[in-house]
Amino acid sequence: MTGFALHTPPLLSRAAALRDEPLRTDAARQLAGWPTARLVVVDDKGRTPVSWDSAPEAAFREGDAAAWDAASGSGVRLRTRPTTGDAPPPGAVLLGEAEGVAYWAVRGMPDLVAGDDPAEWADLRAVGAELDALGAGLMTTAVASLNWHETARFCSRDGSPTHAHNGGWVRRCEANDHEEYPRTDPAVICLVHDGADKVLLARQPVWPPGRYSVLAGFVEAGESLEACVAREIGEEVGVEVTDIGYLGSQAWPFPRSLMVGFQAVADPAQPLFPADGEIEDAVWITREELRAGLARGDWAGDPTAVSGSKVVLLPGRVSIARSMLESWAALD
Repeated sequence: MTGFALHTPPLLSRAAALRDEPLRTDAARQLAGWPTARLVVVDDKGRTPVSWDSAPEAAFREGDAAAWDAASGSGVRLRTRPTTGDAPPPGAVLLGEAEGVAYWAVRGMPDLVAGDDPAEWADLRAVGAELDALGAGLMTTAVASLNWHETARFCSRDGSPTHAHNGGWVRRCEANDHEEYPRTDPAVICLVHDGADKVLLARQPVWPPGRYSVLAGFVEAGESLEACVAREIGEEVGVEVTDIGYLGSQAWPFPRSLMVGFQAVADPAQPLFPADGEIEDAVWITREELRAGLARGDWAGDPTAVSGSKVVLLPGRVSIARSMLESWAALD
């Protein structure tokens, strides 16, 4: 066996809102839809209010402009605000439309006067895997787009201030009308296996004890994705790989990455040379050992040795790394 496929899509790759470019350039449509639009409010730590019940609390079902309600789904649900005023405020980003409702992202904080509970605000790492497709797509896009706006306030070509246009999906500078678009930094993430029943995991020194995952790194200028896979794995653990193949991708807006998933094959007989200061340890484990680690939960569980003296805790379901590992572990 030299290849496999993801058996489920990465959870932050899900989306249910229409986000076509014509929506962003149609100012009349945006104004017409503003009174019934909903706001995804994100604070400066990337958190937004969510509801963990199967139905909205009575206090959120109806109310004035300060009230919250459930945007969609069951289980964990994204809570959105109704709009105020006649038009989107400066800095608002059009996330898309779903079932005739437009969704916009804005920066904001918990509204204590309206009864908002700051403890109910959560970030993508905490709830991204629990939201439905609409909620996950809206929150991921909101976090990514707002992060970009905060770092693109001045033109990269002439230094003049920039201002948002096209529903928040382009910024134009004052001096020369230069256009800038949301930045995404591509990174590869690769599950390296031996073509049989062993997978290569590694840990960073800043991670809690026992935390291991697959290898990843940022794509450099002038580099293909496949070349980045080979380079990063060689740099991080000193291993040569073959049979590089694409698996899937998902946004990872921390602050603006796109994780592009790959698999590759390597010989476990090759010595491992963890990169000093970047990789604290690397280890080959069997499929059965991986299954035992997955059973412990998301970045947590009882730190029990599963590979000799190694303690292996695995990434949470919100990450593409978890989708890759689960798919490989499911092979017979």
